[in-house]
Amino acid sequence: MTNSSGSGTTAGAAEAAAFTPQWLSLREGADAAARSAALIPPLLDRLAAAPPPDGTLVVRDLGCGTGSLGRWLADRLPGPQHWMLHDRDPRLLALARASLDGRTTPAGAAVTAAVHEGDLTRLRAADLAGTSLVTASALLDLLTAAELDALAAACTGAGCPALLTLSVVGRVTLDPADPLDHEIAEAFDEHQRRESDGRSLLGPDAVAAATEAFERHGATVLSRPSPWRLGPDESALTAEWLRGWVGAAVEQRPGLTARADGYLRRRLDTCAAGGLRAEIGHTDLLVLPGAPGGDVR
Repeated sequence: MTNSSGSGTTAGAAEAAAFTPQWLSLREGADAAARSAALIPPLLDRLAAAPPPDGTLVVRDLGCGTGSLGRWLADRLPGPQHWMLHDRDPRLLALARASLDGRTTPAGAAVTAAVHEGDLTRLRAADLAGTSLVTASALLDLLTAAELDALAAACTGAGCPALLTLSVVGRVTLDPADPLDHEIAEAFDEHQRRESDGRSLLGPDAVAAATEAFERHGATVLSRPSPWRLGPDESALTAEWLRGWVGAAVEQRPGLTARADGYLRRRLDTCAAGGLRAEIGHTDLLVLPGAPGGDVR
């Protein structure tokens, strides 16, 4: 589970720790290494074709967490930039703003930031007026089909490109393999598609759903793989990811509990000894809408 983890074998613990500063800090290095740099040149071409009137890029980061994506992307964008940080958690918003506001890019451009606490799924095209770019990281799998369609309608309606990174795709490879790997992975993917507060989450179907939704709204969608590749140097992250991954699988299929407990112990022991490697699949999407009412540029 790339957007949550926990300290125990229950999914409840995993969900509770899903967006803590500690977990987001632990995963930041793996996120930065995984994001697709190949999508940056076409993004820069699009931004150069439609420069902001006052020269300042306005970037809306949806579900910003502690600002990890902003810290990665700001130095790759032309400046100056103003980041509008959206999240429900005021603690995370404060951390994100502190890390971005007043930043200077390697080219010497100023970066400022403002926060917007609330439900990002309510954003519509009118709310994106003046926005140069929408960004998000590890967000799409947490949306419903209707919420994703609304996001697609908002971005395309405003003619605003979007860089949507690190969406899970339901591919996990562990080395060495274990006979229980496949069953745990299946149960986890089912958990990702679960009903949550009356909402049917997209989970690993989000990338395909997003591509379909944005294309249906007239956008061009570019995709690139962005897997986590975790080895001995990332053992702390791997261990936390394992706890959340197995915990969610057990919540989905309680009959796995006895076997999953032993499985998790074996995996954590191998991880602690530096003998476990993991590849967790993600995909990055770059969405290039047409101008409002026009063709894709």
